[in-house]
Amino acid sequence: MMSRPNPGTGSHKSEAKAPMSAEQVRKHFVLDTNVLLHNPQSIFKFEEHQVVIPLTVLEELDTFKKNNDEKGRNARQVIRSLDRLRGVGHLFEGVVWNEQGGSIRVMRFKPSANYDLDLSITDNRIIGIAHALQDAGLRAIFVSKDINARVKCDAIGITAEDFEADRVDADWLNTGFITSRVPRELIDDLYSERQLPIARIEAVPGAIPQRNEDGDEEKVTLLPNHFISLVDENDPSHTGLARRLADTAHIIPITGPRKPIYGVIARNVQQTMALDLLLDDEIKLVTLIGPAGTGKTLLAIAAGMHKVFKEERFDKLLVARPIMPLGRDIGYLPGDKDEKLAMWMQPIFDNVAYLLSTRGGHSGSEPDSKTTEQRIDQLIASRKLVLEPITYIRGRSIPHQFIIVDEAQNLSPHEVKTIVSRVGDGTKIVLCGDVGQIDNPYLDAASNGLSHLIERMKGHRLAGHVTLSKTERSELASLAAEML
Repeated sequence: MMSRPNPGTGSHKSEAKAPMSAEQVRKHFVLDTNVLLHNPQSIFKFEEHQVVIPLTVLEELDTFKKNNDEKGRNARQVIRSLDRLRGVGHLFEGVVWNEQGGSIRVMRFKPSANYDLDLSITDNRIIGIAHALQDAGLRAIFVSKDINARVKCDAIGITAEDFEADRVDADWLNTGFITSRVPRELIDDLYSERQLPIARIEAVPGAIPQRNEDGDEEKVTLLPNHFISLVDENDPSHTGLARRLADTAHIIPITGPRKPIYGVIARNVQQTMALDLLLDDEIKLVTLIGPAGTGKTLLAIAAGMHKVFKEERFDKLLVARPIMPLGRDIGYLPGDKDEKLAMWMQPIFDNVAYLLSTRGGHSGSEPDSKTTEQRIDQLIASRKLVLEPITYIRGRSIPHQFIIVDEAQNLSPHEVKTIVSRVGDGTKIVLCGDVGQIDNPYLDAASNGLSHLIERMKGHRLAGHVTLSKTERSELASLAAEML
């Protein structure tokens, strides 16, 4: 059967022999600079389609490649990948890189009469590539982490998308626990027998909750290291708390530590669950998320100090956080490295100071005459306590340490992978953050590294997670979190 002539080709041959028909069906993804800086492997994420990199993007990468940060590393990796492809073919013609026919092309912007955006603006020249492809009758899609750039594209009729290869469903992010209404005898058996088969809970109609997502009901699975709150179906005041053991089909009761951990005691069920994960040496990765004041960082540091200073289970406590300002940056800071970092690490100092104070308790090994600041200085001098920015972790192997990464929601999935992959033998790592409070302009609740890690590692025997929701910092802080 003969097809209609393909517009623009002058061909009257069959569709199978029309070279433009397949090209017109094929998608052409134009990548913004921020996508490449966010994930240097993004150029290889589009399978059978063509990835188009504007020449302007290469010029922008060139300005980043000398930086000694994550963006500089990503820029250099993209450039190296393109250089390898250049050895296969001509990038301006497009180089096929996989068996599905996926290709990567570098394209120069040529202004057209019907393109109205200001060409003195770099973003507009990059968008212009998508506009030119669309004018040629091709399916052009502009991919950017910049919301304003996507809005611009929509305004001039260009399809625009966020880069979603590493996005998760933030609305259904794993909480680490479920609540189940069960007969009274199951709760009693849990504590009398110190364990309970999961099958007995699943046998109770409606005991395992259902969730509705896009109109579909899906049974919630109690994964390894997940918690379950058992509530008496006839007496809501009669409850039990348990965690599923990894590699078993049983749950065990959770009561929390009998004594305060460095002066800290769990104030609610979620904090009890968090402490259980933090103090379990078999769990090597713990993720804690929740709004400010829920106790994420304080609980993690208290558990770390307990494991390092009292139990001596680990050689040192390493606390790190990304250098990401809240609001406008104050600019250059004078002084040496420690003086510069003090401003960024102050929240960590505050928590450690509290735990070492008379109010928070102390290890008992230091003389009472020493001030809290002196105790901190002594711990830092002995290398038992190390406070560092995230930047200094890359390229290291970190064995036998208790690592805490605070404000981890400001890290990209690749950065989180880099950090967790640094973990050596006998090391436990804890990542804390609030996915609703992200200061990185290219990340959101669905694309940040912490959410990505929680979703990918759920159910693994080495990993545990808890979402904390109740603010315990103070009565005023609780009120602010609820009302503001």
